[in-house]
Amino acid sequence: MGLLQKACETYDVNTGDAAGRKRLRQIARQCVNYGQRVQNSVFECLLDPAQCRSLQNKLCKLMDAEKDSLRFYYLGKKYESKIEHFGCKQTYLPEDTLMV
Repeated sequence: MGLLQKACETYDVNTGDAAGRKRLRQIARQCVNYGQRVQNSVFECLLDPAQCRSLQNKLCKLMDAEKDSLRFYYLGKKYESKIEHFGCKQTYLPEDTLMV
């Protein structure tokens, strides 16, 4: 496995019709498989390069390029110093212990 790095993935799906609402659900479902939702359409993921390409390919196949958009922000390995959080939701730290 390659080096893991933090990426932030965001999406904006046109939900003006039933097909858009379906794409929104499908894209969100894929994102949950790779990371943690930190806001409605924002996920933080800890990925190696192959996982990142796989996620991008899956999402690009689901989206409608004429109506929707995807954005990936690559935060690197030292992402802790690149993220500031304010407010009620707890920060997502993928290396911490996860209690299920």
